[in-house]
Amino acid sequence: MIKIEAIVREEKLEDIKEALSKVGVNGVTVSQVMGCGKQKGYKELVRGTEVNITMLPKIKFEIIVSSEEWEEKTIRAIQEAAYTGKPGDGKIFSYDLRNVLRVRTKETGTIAIN
Repeated sequence: MIKIEAIVREEKLEDIKEALSKVGVNGVTVSQVMGCGKQKGYKELVRGTEVNITMLPKIKFEIIVSSEEWEEKTIRAIQEAAYTGKPGDGKIFSYDLRNVLRVRTKETGTIAIN
């Protein structure tokens, strides 16, 4: 099993949800997060004073998939839907997951995510 985390622009939320749905990814957790990358935020004028805004609002997707095939399809869908070509498009991480437990039924492993 593999966990995929994607941190992307807020405005790409609906595009990514639609792309994931098209490839058959159903179980998704979405969170609002703050962060910064290379661009280090931006400057904004607040009450006549220039202020550095270093933490930018982002959306974080968390998805568990059962195989490397699903990992590739999921990452490709997110990457294509999140892409603008500008700094701040985000990052996608994937890593091995040791186990999953469905609380209600006590099922574990890939059965718990299907």
